[in-house]
Amino acid sequence: MEYDVIVVGGGVTGAGVARDCVLRGLSVLLLEHGDLCRGATGRNHGLLHSGARYAVTDPASAVECVRENAVLRRIAAHCIDPCDGLFINLPGDDEQYRSTLLQACRDVGIDAREIDGAEALRLEPKLNPAVTAALVVHDASIDPFALTLANVLDATRHGATVLTDHRADRLLTSAGHVNGVIATNLKTGEHHELHASVVVNAAGIWGQQLLDSIGITLTMYPAQGTMLVYATRPCKHVINRCRRPSDADLLVPDHRVSIMGTTSVRVDAEDIDAPLPTPAEVRTIMDGAAVLVPSLAETRVLRAYAGVRPLVATDDDTAGRRLSRGIVCINHGERDGVKGLVTVTGGKLATYRLMAEMATDAVCRELGITKRCLTARQPLPGSDRTRGNDPLRVPGATERAAMTRHGALVNEMSLRGPQANALVCECMTVTRAEVEFAVKTLGAHNLASLRQCTRLGMGPCQGKICACRAANLLVELGVMTPEQAIADLKNFFHERRRGQQRVAFGQSMREAALVHGMFVGLCGINRLNHEQDDD
Repeated sequence: MEYDVIVVGGGVTGAGVARDCVLRGLSVLLLEHGDLCRGATGRNHGLLHSGARYAVTDPASAVECVRENAVLRRIAAHCIDPCDGLFINLPGDDEQYRSTLLQACRDVGIDAREIDGAEALRLEPKLNPAVTAALVVHDASIDPFALTLANVLDATRHGATVLTDHRADRLLTSAGHVNGVIATNLKTGEHHELHASVVVNAAGIWGQQLLDSIGITLTMYPAQGTMLVYATRPCKHVINRCRRPSDADLLVPDHRVSIMGTTSVRVDAEDIDAPLPTPAEVRTIMDGAAVLVPSLAETRVLRAYAGVRPLVATDDDTAGRRLSRGIVCINHGERDGVKGLVTVTGGKLATYRLMAEMATDAVCRELGITKRCLTARQPLPGSDRTRGNDPLRVPGATERAAMTRHGALVNEMSLRGPQANALVCECMTVTRAEVEFAVKTLGAHNLASLRQCTRLGMGPCQGKICACRAANLLVELGVMTPEQAIADLKNFFHERRRGQQRVAFGQSMREAALVHGMFVGLCGINRLNHEQDDD
């Protein structure tokens, strides 16, 4: 199997590189170790930065955010909730920092305006009533799963090949040139030689391991960030604490829930595959949430999760707060004398498209191709039309819910028939028609990928009601056998429990025990896999 480009890493950056490359006429293979969004892409706070968070501490990154915020609002509108953001001052905060931040925003082109505490409370009545002032900026909430899947869908529709559950074990080299990878099919155990003129390493924090296979050094800094999911959405805006970036100072509305974060703790390389929030991180975030929005002190926490940022280390900063969130794009032919290899890392969700453009530019220079980038202008599937085929038809409630996840792609769903609008997940209003669309069009092949495609299991019940129903439907659609569905249910509930156990106390603990008994005792699902490891 030979391609122009092999992209290693199925997060949003790798998906963006695959799309950009194929739109420039290249033959592309995208390899992902597990399911798409397995790494940092599926474990972040979903903030589309205005750039204000970094305007003082990292102005270069802020400038990147300013540009890409505007671009993504054009090309990925269906993935974005344009809710805007507030940077709020509370008693004890440095009032001077607000003026410093406002000036820094103006210096890098960020639209920011200052309001008093009364106006902030009018905009967000559930804020801490002690708020003294705030800045309003163009932050937004963005769905990383929908964004990644839209890039993959567009890439495959233009001819790219995507292989999930394929691990890139090592790079193939010859005479100082990378010409492919050795990959393992994790489902069958088979090994494959996959050849390409250029390999793009977009594997995030795992990218260092791929470079190690041919002796190239790139010191990655594994900085874990922990977040909590709250069961309600008390604020319409993104809420930031008006101070230098720190722990527990950010609340992001996310569909029907809210995400509170984050922390920055250096972790060991062996912990990057399954990062777990620590009790201390959970307590820090819960305390910070109650300060920003007092009602969150009494709000149910659905789960805790953590992701590992792919930062490039430059000093001995033990928390990683001083490291730039800027983009690192390396042509290893220029840096290390190894041609045919490009690494792209760092950055943020908001700058993924720019990262992909920079990496694809490097690929094209290697191949002598002069075609220009199209991704800043060409909308993603779902954002390419603002209305359906019938502008006079008023969509029903289930269709409106699907439109928040898929935009104009709802026109490709089979919405007619007695079962089409049957609910599979009540919390997120996911119907049978949407599940069928996710399987046939988006490639959902198990409960984890179905969750990414539809957000099934991400609402207040966390899959307790819908998971069995969805597994049965996957069997009915021929995606898996009943035996495979039982195993998949175990894995699904195990992953949900990993996040819930870190916040399971009081009423949450009683509910977790009830649910465990229900599925093990009533549904016949035996002891959850690896449960003993999550004490």
